[in-house]
Amino acid sequence: MLLLAVDTATPAVTVALHDGESVLAESNQVDARRHGELLLPSVDKVLAEAGLKLDAVTGIVVGTGPGPYTGLRVGLVTASTFAAVLGVPVHGLCTLDGLAYAAGLAGVEGPFVVATDARRKEVYWARYEDPRTRVDGPSVDRPAEIAERVAGLPAVGQGALLYPDVFPDARGPEHQSAGALAALAAERLAAGEAFENGDGLPPTPLYLRRPDAEVPKNYKVVTPK
Repeated sequence: MLLLAVDTATPAVTVALHDGESVLAESNQVDARRHGELLLPSVDKVLAEAGLKLDAVTGIVVGTGPGPYTGLRVGLVTASTFAAVLGVPVHGLCTLDGLAYAAGLAGVEGPFVVATDARRKEVYWARYEDPRTRVDGPSVDRPAEIAERVAGLPAVGQGALLYPDVFPDARGPEHQSAGALAALAAERLAAGEAFENGDGLPPTPLYLRRPDAEVPKNYKVVTPK
């Protein structure tokens, strides 16, 4: 098994190679405006560090969000393209599940909340019984609207750090890790568990709301009559 994992649903552009037992190489860069520019060089970097070629990959893992439209699409399109060219399966996993799994590796046990920055003064969030078991979400809400539902729970992710009044027990990790996402995928593959996209289907993005960029309404017509 050799899994190439990518996730661009958050400000982190993260890529990793996993051989089914451990992470062979990983690249993490935080830049919310350069997903498309950074992703492919990051893939080249982890392959070079592992001393492997792309055609050695046996499966692609991709974070399906939730996340902003543009950044999320970069990872999904890249993952689907690699899978089609290599003739290997692509496995979609909720980005928040990857963060939850990473939190478990960091010593967080549960129950707890994962929250990422959704912009517009909102967070993408989900509640977990333990690092592998999501029991609520994913959803997008203003932090104040979910204060009672997350009260008393530890929280991980950049969204939790941005709103300490709602998430007073905010902890790391702050950003997504493709290494953790790949490790979770390897566990699920070994156990024969299902993925977000099911067998043989393309991963479905979790947008949860309309894109930030929309066609303006009632715009002024400037073409000649």
